[in-house]
Amino acid sequence: MMMKRIFRVAIAAAMSTSALSVALAQQAEGPARPNIVVFLADDMSYRDIRQAGDPNARTPNLDKLTAEGMQFERAFVASPSCAPSRAALLTGYMPSRNGAEGNHEIPTTGVPKLPSYLRSLGYQVVAFGKVAHYETTGLYGFDRWEHDKFHDPEGVPSALKWLKNRTDKRPLAIFVGSNWPHVPWPVSTEGFAPDKLKLPPKTVDVPVTREARARFYAAMAQMDEELGATMEVVDQKLGKNTFVLFSSDHGTQWPFGKWNLYDTGTRVPMVVRWQGKIAAGSKTSGMVSWVDILPTLIEVGGGPAPLEIDGRSFARAFADPNGFKGHSEIYATHNSDLKMNAYPMRSIRTGKWKYIANLAPDAVFTTHVDLAPAKGDGGYFPAWRRAAQTDPAAKRIVDQYYRRPVEELYDLEKDPDEQNNLAAAPKLRAVKEELQQKLAGWREAQHDDIPLKQPLHRSEGPIDGLKR
Repeated sequence: MMMKRIFRVAIAAAMSTSALSVALAQQAEGPARPNIVVFLADDMSYRDIRQAGDPNARTPNLDKLTAEGMQFERAFVASPSCAPSRAALLTGYMPSRNGAEGNHEIPTTGVPKLPSYLRSLGYQVVAFGKVAHYETTGLYGFDRWEHDKFHDPEGVPSALKWLKNRTDKRPLAIFVGSNWPHVPWPVSTEGFAPDKLKLPPKTVDVPVTREARARFYAAMAQMDEELGATMEVVDQKLGKNTFVLFSSDHGTQWPFGKWNLYDTGTRVPMVVRWQGKIAAGSKTSGMVSWVDILPTLIEVGGGPAPLEIDGRSFARAFADPNGFKGHSEIYATHNSDLKMNAYPMRSIRTGKWKYIANLAPDAVFTTHVDLAPAKGDGGYFPAWRRAAQTDPAAKRIVDQYYRRPVEELYDLEKDPDEQNNLAAAPKLRAVKEELQQKLAGWREAQHDDIPLKQPLHRSEGPIDGLKR
């Protein structure tokens, strides 16, 4: 199995080296390459933004960027936890092919990474804040990286200070990673009224839940302030010929969000802006994945995207957003987040259907949410468990969180909140089997056969969580 992984990496490295050589050969004459700015939020689902209909969100700067550019209404990550999601972005490969399958893992040595592609096109490539994963950004080959520690408050300010003082004449590719709205959320609700909030589906409505949710929106507002400050300096310093991409690494840290293959875990906001190249206020419903970002940025930079990766450029959507169809299927994987969350699952999503295969259905699904409530989240999940002792509706939600069936099938057109599992419906047997076969074929092609590295959980944790 290890030899198979090494062989795959060697082939990828050889093919990508060839692609880099082609890029270098095409670098000479031509129009000025645009600057590239990538701004990444941390733990924020598409469903939690105003553009998706959440009335609670207070994000004037994201609203402004969306009005100035193009919104991808159906963008998805490759995996719903930080390290594998960001590794997919920075390599163009899905987790089983780049080697970063669980959280806190990094790609296998030899897998080409985005900075090397952009550098071959003449770019200076830098990163500030949480761009890869904590204390791993430097392993991806950036020319400069700073402040990639957990919730380092200097990440975005350092990027702005550096950009203001930059004198280098090369085209710039700068990646800026906010730590918000990752927990711990602000202690203050920052003017968000808990009793006025609209809560997500599959949520137990108790006072501490509303308090926690208000703190989440306060954290989201912090991210938006950092986005606004970044865009102000970008526009002043880099000018109009600048391609901007905003997105989030996966869904919100909330039950059924982060660490899950429901859309609340894998569907993320994504906006691009390129003045004169992309129509302001445009949008597309074509499905794209985070593995598509690498080849898109290479194409924006004027180079040929490598063919052997999993991602495909979505740059053609810029000129024809309505005609752009994107992927017919989106695949996503999840393995674990160290010992806190070990629950392997795989999914395939079409425009209408979502099929999830839970690979260890006899295990108990656990995450930081229930095992180690973060400071600032108010300890809401223990309150859910206490409510479940007397409230049947709360018990159903808590049971759905901990116990997953072998298969899940959802009609996303009729049930976008993925609450009605249709896997056992006789009338949908053919639909389910087709999705099963496609997912199995994809896993085989991906060599998705590496054993889980962490032990499975067999029982729920203490009702009040573990102390850190």
